[in-house]
Amino acid sequence: MGTTASAGWPIGLALGIVVILIAAVIVIVIVALAMRIAKQAKTAEDAVEVVRQQTAALPGIAQINDSGVRILHAARALRKVAVGK
Repeated sequence: MGTTASAGWPIGLALGIVVILIAAVIVIVIVALAMRIAKQAKTAEDAVEVVRQQTAALPGIAQINDSGVRILHAARALRKVAVGK
């Protein structure tokens, strides 16, 4: 019996190596995906900064809208005078 029980160690060793290799592949894939996500996040962060810079001038939009409304009212008043309504 001693020889039969000890004869299975090469199979156990092979299975252990296979499990370790599978775990290593999984870890490598996870690390590669994490690096890819980090790169995409950096790109997105840079894009957000560009958008922030481009929209920094928007506080003046209220004045622009006010001017547009005044122009619209003036145009309507002129149309009423021209058409007579």
